[in-house]
Amino acid sequence: MIPRVHKRGTRTIGLLYYLYGPGTHEEHVDPHLVAAWDSLAPDPGRDPQATLTELQKLLDQPVEALTPSRRPAKHVWHLSVRAAPEDPVLSDEQWGEIARRMVAATGIAPDGDDAGCRWAAVRHADDHIHIIATLVREDGRRPRLNNDAGRAQAEARLIEAEYGLKRLNTGDGTAAQRPTSAERHKAERQQRERTPREELRETVRRAVAGATSETEFFDRLAAAGLLIRRRIAPSGDLLGYTVALPDDRNKDGEPIFYSGSRLAPDLSLPRIRERWSADRDDHAAAPSGWPPHMAPGAPSVARRGTASAAWQALIVIEQGDDAVAAAHIASAGEVLDALAKTSAAHTRTQLRQAAIAFERASRSHVRAERGHDRALRQAARDLIQGGPALGRGEDGATTAMAIDMLFFLVTAAIHWHAKKGHAQQAAAARQAAEHLRAAYQAAAAQPLGALYQRGRHLGRPLLQRQTSVLREAVPELAEQILTEPGWYALAATLTDAEAAGHDTTALLADAAGRRELDTAESISDVLVWRLHRTAGLPADTSNAVTADRGTGRLTSRTGRAAQGRTRPRHGRS
Repeated sequence: MIPRVHKRGTRTIGLLYYLYGPGTHEEHVDPHLVAAWDSLAPDPGRDPQATLTELQKLLDQPVEALTPSRRPAKHVWHLSVRAAPEDPVLSDEQWGEIARRMVAATGIAPDGDDAGCRWAAVRHADDHIHIIATLVREDGRRPRLNNDAGRAQAEARLIEAEYGLKRLNTGDGTAAQRPTSAERHKAERQQRERTPREELRETVRRAVAGATSETEFFDRLAAAGLLIRRRIAPSGDLLGYTVALPDDRNKDGEPIFYSGSRLAPDLSLPRIRERWSADRDDHAAAPSGWPPHMAPGAPSVARRGTASAAWQALIVIEQGDDAVAAAHIASAGEVLDALAKTSAAHTRTQLRQAAIAFERASRSHVRAERGHDRALRQAARDLIQGGPALGRGEDGATTAMAIDMLFFLVTAAIHWHAKKGHAQQAAAARQAAEHLRAAYQAAAAQPLGALYQRGRHLGRPLLQRQTSVLREAVPELAEQILTEPGWYALAATLTDAEAAGHDTTALLADAAGRRELDTAESISDVLVWRLHRTAGLPADTSNAVTADRGTGRLTSRTGRAAQGRTRPRHGRS
């Protein structure tokens, strides 16, 4: 249940005309009172003899009783209370009781106080009511409305529990503005999946992801097909921007523009500029030294970079100070946006939903200290510049690698928000993690399946050797891993690492010790991707080594004998 305190107004009759009228888009159906300060209050919706003016005069009576100098400048208070889409339809009696609890909780008409403000609750849709009140009590005093929004939220949580409704988390004022009922009804009539506000928010977020300048940002918005207006100061300086969808028009046929701040608090131009200025101020060199089998600029390179940046960010979130951790969590949202934008068809939907869900987790009252998150922002930029992945071969496997690491990064964000008491953000991050889990399963099926088949055909001597490596490197995990279906994929990966000249025992011990594995559904899967990333192994197994089933001697697919153990060759970590 979502209560929302609206801006105070000056005309009681104006709000009544809206509440009892057809609505902006004919969405108001059967408007009528469900409760009021007086059980005999006239209801213009159900009583043909009652008028809006009559109801307005009764509501305004305590205000009009004051001298003009004592009347509040804005005396109209407005609260809407909306049920969740999955909640059952409540009766008028239930909505009436909810209205009485809300005016009591907020201080409009406290329980047992016969001199409270006058109010009325109007229902014109199945899923919500509007409460209008005038802000002068019957005794001529002003109501005490300190933190009325917070008290309405607290009462909503109690109502949810008592009525068996969907339990929501209390907000902290950092969430993006929800679409209005008028926007939702309009989207339904136009058969849109989402409202223009939601579509614009996602498009602008994707344009921000990894961008380093205003020019690049606005070029991306234009390339996405948005209409753009820039707000220019007399000095010529750019103050802000608004965007619109070309086909979203008002009744006069004009595009409906939204400012960045109306889409989300961190999409205003000043907040976006904070990211760019931090990028310019931080001159740390970007990681380099890609494995020689990878061509710069390929989608697979960007995905490997994303996995590495996510790993470093995970450590910061778990061990760094709050402002730096908040910056990394915010930039993780940029990476998810960029990955969703460049993903292949079989992972696109889940990655997009993960990015949309994590958007709420990317903001809190902990102000992000930008600059330290440069590696993540660069990863987002590289993903965009690397272009779409085909979803197979090297970039398909590195996508699975990146998603796997991002899952652990989002899990770290869940724990960080939970420790800070950020209930909404933690819940949003959990939702994002579930979408990432589904995306991973889709992305990893083919490359892990190929590794599994290779592992099954390694031959007894080599498989026994990799089993010995496993038991020596991670004795406490070995027996569990050996029972997992993914063990054969891990054995094949250890074989590739051995052929590349690595000390596989040390490599595996390091991979297992880098972070806890309790949250992993398959420990062997996680270790496969950690080994590929830290050892710089090709994720595409088409050119991998095989082994003689009798001797265990390693041979490449081209028939040449693979190198034995030489000095370790380290890839990007």
